[in-house]
Amino acid sequence: MTPIGKSGCLFSCRQSLDDGDRSSLARLVICLLAVLLAAVMVFSLTAGASDVGPGTLVSAWFGSGGISVRDDIILHSIRLPRVVLGALVGAGLAVSGAVMQGLFRNPLADPGIIGVSSGAGLGAAGVIVLGGALPASFAAVAGIYLLPLAAFGGALAVTWLLYRIGTRSGQTSIATMLLAGIAIAALSGACIGLLVFVADDQQLRDLNFWGLGSLAGANWDKVLSAGPVIATVLVAMPLLGKGLNGLFMGEAVAGHMGINVQRLKRIAVVSVSAATGASVAVSGGIGFVGIVVPHLLRLVIGPDNRYLLPASALLGGSMLVLADTVSRIIVAPAELPIGILTALAGAPFFLWVLLGRKGLNAQ
Repeated sequence: MTPIGKSGCLFSCRQSLDDGDRSSLARLVICLLAVLLAAVMVFSLTAGASDVGPGTLVSAWFGSGGISVRDDIILHSIRLPRVVLGALVGAGLAVSGAVMQGLFRNPLADPGIIGVSSGAGLGAAGVIVLGGALPASFAAVAGIYLLPLAAFGGALAVTWLLYRIGTRSGQTSIATMLLAGIAIAALSGACIGLLVFVADDQQLRDLNFWGLGSLAGANWDKVLSAGPVIATVLVAMPLLGKGLNGLFMGEAVAGHMGINVQRLKRIAVVSVSAATGASVAVSGGIGFVGIVVPHLLRLVIGPDNRYLLPASALLGGSMLVLADTVSRIIVAPAELPIGILTALAGAPFFLWVLLGRKGLNAQ
């Protein structure tokens, strides 16, 4: 076995569990998570300061009665795009975390912790502040996809750089990767600080959005700009499950199993960068979703990525939609930035993982 450390051994050790029992449980959990996501989305649509209850929702969707213009605007122009965007972003971040953990063969990998989200934020901030200097023809062609494309480019650059720094002789060092991620995140933060220094008032308001993360600005334009990217990645990523399972035993073993390791890594890197970049472009920096969700599921259904990836998408979407709903109602009529809630829940969980409870020993 490739010597990847105690934390990396988590995957290979649990792989020895009864796959048949775990597969049956995993399929059941996926079905339950699909129901949970639907229930959370309905709850989010009907919860809030405005009086739009379940009856109004049924009337609006099934035509069993008329609804006011005000309620129609609240449901279809404010809450529905927010719920859809929250589900997509949560799913994209959770699956990205699961893929990175499989790619690096370590349970501590996460787009936010290792700086990928910071790189995406830098790309988006660059477009916000410096976008006016771009050729008008290019901006017109890119349209609403300009911001997600910039965030994707930043995330892709950071992910590629991290993999090159952390991997030597086919082995990935989690310590090197985490330290490099901290350095890259600090550098990205410094560059964003420079952009803040030269930004005007409107650009400052837009840049402030990245600080804590929020879905408050959700609309159908943002859904249309980031949604196709995230949805495409969500469909493609589960196809990586078998290959990521092979990487548990190391790249050499995976190659002998017939897995094209280099192609797998390229697809995984591009997929994570696309999902993270598009998510950050429309929601700002929302951390810890990518590390909390896969861990919770791994404790229940095991490490088989064929089931872990789709389950992560469903639970990630549910958790972010629920967190956004809480952020809307906990201090109503004001809104608490969703990044605060995810950090309050995710940071203690990360420390729990780092301290090695229940065998999740980090090196």
